[in-house]
Amino acid sequence: MHINRRQTLALLAATAAAYSTTGAHAEAKGAVYFLIPDSGSLFYTQAGKVSQPLLEQLGYTLDVLDAGNKAELQLNQIDNVINLAPKAIIIAAVDFDALVPGIEKARAAGIKVIAFDRPITNTPVDFTSIAGVTEIGAAVARDMAERIKQRKGSYAGKILQIMGDPGDNYAVQLAQGFDSVIAGYPDIEVTSKAAQLWEPTVAANIAQDYLTSQGDVDAIFYHSGYLAGAVVSVLEAMGKKPGDLIIVDGDGDPGAIAQIKAGWQQASIEAPLYAEAFAVAAFFENVVNGDKMVEGNYDILGIGSKLTIEKWSPTITIPGQLIDPANVDDAVHWGNAIVPDLKAKAAAELAVKSK
Repeated sequence: MHINRRQTLALLAATAAAYSTTGAHAEAKGAVYFLIPDSGSLFYTQAGKVSQPLLEQLGYTLDVLDAGNKAELQLNQIDNVINLAPKAIIIAAVDFDALVPGIEKARAAGIKVIAFDRPITNTPVDFTSIAGVTEIGAAVARDMAERIKQRKGSYAGKILQIMGDPGDNYAVQLAQGFDSVIAGYPDIEVTSKAAQLWEPTVAANIAQDYLTSQGDVDAIFYHSGYLAGAVVSVLEAMGKKPGDLIIVDGDGDPGAIAQIKAGWQQASIEAPLYAEAFAVAAFFENVVNGDKMVEGNYDILGIGSKLTIEKWSPTITIPGQLIDPANVDDAVHWGNAIVPDLKAKAAAELAVKSK
């Protein structure tokens, strides 16, 4: 049962305590609430789990609230949390347009608002930590082009791109990055089809229809490893074997991890979940204190990242990272569902000095 079914302030507070990931000893500096879109997503449940010890090290409690993918409920959660006077609210928005009134109300009450993974660009917030999604798509394109050349001797072949839901900015930005780079390989033919609502059965039907009508394909790029199992089942039913096709995904979901281990998928360019959470902790005191952020390059868990001052907030953008058979078991990959033991560091310690 999700806490998103609790509508009143009293019940929200009670269930937040049940979902609380910290102990009372961390209350010295105040409470933080992390509003996630859906606890059914491992990505966001892991985000809460890794953020807890990081913020606890800084002296804050962290409570995770689940919106069940309902924008109206998430807006109600913001309104209720405002009455609890936390230091900050971290939000992975269900619908950033719908949340504008709540965000503005929270900031007017002196509560800091941090956008996590899903940027909120239509009203000011205090900080944003996101993956470089367009670059993830571009990295997938470069990776697949090189694999096609290694296999066929030239940059020539066919790729089926099974996109995520066209209403999801993650899918849109992935496709933009992928398409912009793959366009530089004129002999690589790309067919793109969208899996509405990220539905695995839709992805499976896309793969089956394409292979039935076209006869064959050299490579498949599905936007999320969440679609992997359904697509691989189609390939198996059509007589394909692990390694017959080049397969890459663009988020590092557990489904992708499983298919890399099984030999069906060669690589993933994952969304850097743990680095995104680490960056929130690194800049958290700056956010709470209202410090001026310093633009530039930062080392976030060994990943070269860039802080820019955008019109909506200071924004740290973190590139995706390659997963392949050599490193697929590493705990740093969120798809393995292992929460790494991270030590919080201040942003100033992570700044990369110009040479």
